[in-house]
Parts: sequence; structure tokens; C-alpha cells
Amino acid sequence: MFIQPLRKIGYGLSIVLGVAVVVFFLFHLSAADPVRSILGENVSEDVIENTRKKWHLDESLSVQFLTFLHQLSPLSIHPNDPQSNWYIPPAEVTGWKWNVSADHFMLLKLPYLSRSYISGESVNTLLAESLPATMLLAVISTLLASLIGIGLGVWSAIRVNTLGDRLILTLSSLGMSAPSFFVAVFFAWLFAVHWRETIAISLLPLLLAVVVGGGVYGFQRRWKGNSRFSSSIWPFGMAMLAWILSPAWGVIELPGTQLPLTGSLYELDPWEGKIVSFQNMILPMLTLMIRPLGVVVQLTRNSILEVLSQDFIRTAYAKGLSPARVMWKHALPNALNPVLTSISGWFASLLAGAVFVEFVFGWKGLGQLMFTAIERQDLPVISGGVMVIATAFVLIGFLMDGVYRWLDPRVR
Repeated sequence: MFIQPLRKIGYGLSIVLGVAVVVFFLFHLSAADPVRSILGENVSEDVIENTRKKWHLDESLSVQFLTFLHQLSPLSIHPNDPQSNWYIPPAEVTGWKWNVSADHFMLLKLPYLSRSYISGESVNTLLAESLPATMLLAVISTLLASLIGIGLGVWSAIRVNTLGDRLILTLSSLGMSAPSFFVAVFFAWLFAVHWRETIAISLLPLLLAVVVGGGVYGFQRRWKGNSRFSSSIWPFGMAMLAWILSPAWGVIELPGTQLPLTGSLYELDPWEGKIVSFQNMILPMLTLMIRPLGVVVQLTRNSILEVLSQDFIRTAYAKGLSPARVMWKHALPNALNPVLTSISGWFASLLAGAVFVEFVFGWKGLGQLMFTAIERQDLPVISGGVMVIATAFVLIGFLMDGVYRWLDPRVR
């Protein structure tokens, strides 16, 4: 009964440990010297040697690796000498301490990730301060992408091969193919610069889109065999061309977005002190949810269409069940397994993919912390961030196993 869960836990721990070891050797075996990168080239050799000794980088690679594993170990013994590379400040770890002798103590702890080479702060503290902001972005982006994507996917499957279905497929394909860094820059320019004060909408492209879209759709309805032109692409292409060529007349001005170009979750107010600013979260949240939204829409649509073609669906209709009951009680639950797999993978990927998005929008989270650490070759922060992301992948995998067992009786 307990063998399978223990096996999964051991498998997950081995993945996290393997990722940490790979990151350790990648940076220690590289040609770059982190000390010279931090201090610069014009620093004397004495300062460089003292800095190496401070961070125990003067030790051999094998000693540094054993020290690294010793710090990650949940149960470890340490000397009371702060100058030793085996010493860990008990106040910087979460766990319990026992004095085993006058010179040594034992710790039952969470992994200790050393201190930052740049700021000298505990990496555990830095991650604890930055992770909640990134987790908030990832959770809300994944939740909105999942709810909207499943809803649009169901709607598209019900109205397959219609104008709305093709429009949704086109937009979802564009969202899937757009890189996050490009979307971040585009959204920052569009919503926080171009449309910040006013939103000017020309009537001519809207009218042209309706006319051309209706004409193309009617042409396709009459000539069903000719599907070279998509009724969802033509209106947008013609509308964009008309927008560029349209005169200044016929323009509707709406209130602007008033969204800031950069900002973090917390801001300092001169009167109220540290306050939460959810307005700063809108643009990075929209940027992160574009790609998973497109994936969820198409996966939901294709999975539902596959389920609707199976025999038990025809049996449900033959029993006289309504289309809505067949969809929500029979088709959708059986179609959600691949969708949930994609959602779980995207949630963990958003933690890793938020690096450039947070950098563009100035969002102080795990992504910006790791971007700065990679730029400055701050190995403790890099390894700590990578371990957090790897742990997130493992935990989400465990969670999805439980969700599968709840949704699908065949798994149980």
C-alpha cells in the first residue's frame, strides 16, 4: 500500500537532487570565474584570494561538492566554528537543532542554499521573499487560461467548422506561436504606452471587417469545396490594412488603460508605507497566460471531438439525455485528462518562463532574481532557484496523479 507512494517520493527527490548536481557542475566546470566577474578585472590578487576564501571557493572541487551535498541533506552534523566551510548558521535554516557535543551540533532541516555572492544574504531568505510574487502570477495566469481555454474549447467543439470555431482556432494558434518575450514587449508598448492615455478606434476597419468577413463566409458557404481562404484570417488582415490606410475621421476615443509600464506587487506609498498594487500584475499576467490559453483551447476542442465520436456518447443520446447533460456529465470529464496534463506542465513552466517577462515589466519575483543571478554568475542563487522550479515540477506531478484518480475511475 505504501510502496508506490514511497517510490514516487524517492523518484521526485532524485530528480531534484540530479538537477541541483547538474547545475553545480555546469557552473564550477565553466571557464568563467565568478569572483572576477563580481569584483572586476582591476582588483588586486589579494582581494580576489580573500574573496575566494570567504566563499570557500579556494577548496578543491570535490570538497565544494561534498559541502554542497552536506548543506542540502535534511540531517547533518556541523562544527561550532563559523570559519569552517561545514558550518551553517542555525538561525538561517528552518528545522530543529541538537547539541551532540561541545564542538558539534546536529540539524534536522530544510535544504540550506548558502548565501548570495553579491549581497551576502541567505538564499533561503531571498527565495522566500521573491517566490510568492511569481507564484501569484503563475497561479492566476494558469487559472484564467484554464477556465477560459476550457470554455472556449467546449464552445468551439460544439460549433465545429463554423466561423466562430475557425476564429478561435486562428487566435489560439497565434497565441501558441508567440514567444513570451515578444508578447511582453508588445503588450508593454500597446497597453502601457500607446493606449495608456486614450484608446483611439477607427470605424472604417471595423465596418470593412464585417463586410469582408461576411462576404468571404458567404462565399465559403456556397462553395464548400474551396477552403483555401480562411474566413477568420481575411477580416483581420483587411481590417489591419484599412486601419493603416484609414484617415483621421471616423475615430472613437475611449478612456486609456492607465496601466504602468513597470512595477511590482508591493509599492512604497509616502503616507501608507508598503501597499499591494494589483494593477502592476495585469500586463505580466496577460503575457504569461497567452500561450497556455491557446494550448488549452485546442487540446480541449480536439479531445472533446474525439470523445464525442465514441460509442458511449451515442448510447447516452439514445437514452434520451439532453446535449448539455451529455457534454458536461459524460464528454467533458472523459476529455479532461490530456488537458490537465498540459495545464500542470504549463504551471510549472510559467515559474521558469517568467524570467524574461518579469525582467521586462520590472516585477520583483523569482524570474528577476534568477535573471540577475545568471548575469552576475551568483551560483548559490541560481542553484536555489533551479531547485525550486524542479521541486514545483515534482509536486505538480504528484498533485496531478491525485486529480487523475479522482476524475477517472479506471486509474483508481
